[in-house]
Amino acid sequence: MLEITGALFLIVLGYIIGSVRIVEQGDQAIVQRLGQFKRILNPGLNFVIPLMDTVLIETIREQLLDIEPQRAFTKDNVPIEVDAVVSWQILDLRKAYYAVEDLEESLKQIVISTMRNEIGQLTLEETFSSAGAINQALLRQLDKSTANWGVKVIRVEVQEFQISPSLRESLEKERAARSEKQAELTRTQGTVQSIQQLAQALQGQMNADDVLRYLVAKDYVTASMELGRSDNSKIVFMDPRALNEAVTDLMGHAEVIQPRDRGNIDGNGDA
Repeated sequence: MLEITGALFLIVLGYIIGSVRIVEQGDQAIVQRLGQFKRILNPGLNFVIPLMDTVLIETIREQLLDIEPQRAFTKDNVPIEVDAVVSWQILDLRKAYYAVEDLEESLKQIVISTMRNEIGQLTLEETFSSAGAINQALLRQLDKSTANWGVKVIRVEVQEFQISPSLRESLEKERAARSEKQAELTRTQGTVQSIQQLAQALQGQMNADDVLRYLVAKDYVTASMELGRSDNSKIVFMDPRALNEAVTDLMGHAEVIQPRDRGNIDGNGDA
């Protein structure tokens, strides 16, 4: 009799222990009875029927899904690699468990597909400046696709765009060339503006031609001194007559101003 009582006691004790399920804060659990959905267990102490009920515990905390670098092609057919991080959370455990077979993999495939589609509509230059727009497009598409999955995508962040080293070097050279061209254009515009201002200032001046010749000669001497400082400098001379003619042409005169007599240096005159 005592043996039977002891056995019954152990059975009852085992049943009680087996029926207890403790769900931690931040988690929920699905109870399936004989393979069918029965109910949801919330955090705290819960009881189920041993041997008949199966308990599947899932977190309802915010989760991060890391998307490894994926190859995509821009609108101008440049290969680029991009990765992203998705922050998401289960709102309805029953839908999340039964609506889609592999929730995380499904989220991942949507992110990859949307990233490639968005990048394919942008040029390489636009891609690097449109990370925020791509994030918003990803978020809209995920919200649309997961509307019946019982989950909420909180945010999506594209982490980094990567291109091959050879392409990066080529782009840097092109950018440097554009910068130099812009700088040269700026200098040219400044020179043109200075000439225009000088021409306006000299209008009506009696000694305008003398002033202009002085300025040109001064710049010629300065340029020659700069050339002389260079390690591989070459001596450059300009015929004074040609310089005088250039100045006269700039002033708009038809007459060429002759330089001073240099004393028959060609040997045809008197000593």
